Amino acid sequence: MTFKRCFAPVVDEMTRVLILGSLPGEVSLAHGQYYANPQNKFFNLVGDTIGVPLVDLDYAARLRALLDHHIGLWDVVAEARRIGSLDSRIRDHASNDLIALIDTLPNLVAIAFNGGTAEKIGMRALGETADRYRLIRLPSSSPAYASVTYAEKLAVWRQLRQSN
Repeated sequence: MTFKRCFAPVVDEMTRVLILGSLPGEVSLAHGQYYANPQNKFFNLVGDTIGVPLVDLDYAARLRALLDHHIGLWDVVAEARRIGSLDSRIRDHASNDLIALIDTLPNLVAIAFNGGTAEKIGMRALGETADRYRLIRLPSSSPAYASVTYAEKLAVWRQLRQSN
């Protein structure tokens, strides 16, 4: 199995909502960008939630728009072995130190998990610290999670507005 590593967090001192994914997929790793696979609807969902057409922006502008809307981004898995991009193929993972990160975010009020794997690993990493925040489980933006329509996903993702 191939060894994969996550990217650096995208946060600043004004971050109010931290969205946590699991581990970047193959396309994202190849491009060095979060959610680079155009089939992944992350930037569509967040863009439709905050009213900014993120998919029309270049990557740096997308990240700036997230921060301008007080949204941070990171992954729960620091490194793992995985063939392909599916979360179900993650093996021998090491978790990111989520507590160390959130301790640097004085305005953080909510933590959102992009899918079940992110939630499962993230909750374990957060432990009792999770009680200090509003927790939101988002349906995965991944194309592998196709049993829920875009409209159904967006209805849940719009919960991010309540914490922003």
